[in-house]
Amino acid sequence: MEIKKIIVIKNEEDTRRFGIELGKNAKKGQIIGLVGDLGTGKTTLTKYIAEGLEIKENISSPTFTIVKEYKSGRMPLYHFDVYRIGDPEELFNIGAEEYFDGDGVCVVEWADLVAEEMPEDSMYIFIEYGELEGERIYKCTF
Repeated sequence: MEIKKIIVIKNEEDTRRFGIELGKNAKKGQIIGLVGDLGTGKTTLTKYIAEGLEIKENISSPTFTIVKEYKSGRMPLYHFDVYRIGDPEELFNIGAEEYFDGDGVCVVEWADLVAEEMPEDSMYIFIEYGELEGERIYKCTF
């Protein structure tokens, strides 16, 4: 995967701006894979993407359910957390294809764990810790 853009996120307000912009520009059927260590802010970024989609529900990590659906915005958000998936094919046992081909936006946390099952045109954001407190580096494939 080719990194097309590197963004230095200095604080949560930068995360908010980036996520809202991503949500506002999101298109039906778009899949965003988030890759990063525990605590790098994958769920926080998802929360702001949801805000850009005008979703009103509270966004929380779907760790134990694998996917949560949010439908109160201008288009649905399907929020996946695949951390606990043992085999990438499990993604299809839960009907991921229908979500991926559906009428909303899919955000997949820990997308690296299921990379071979992700659609080819998926967008990825690799999130790394920056050098300063609260800083993150977003390496984007779009």
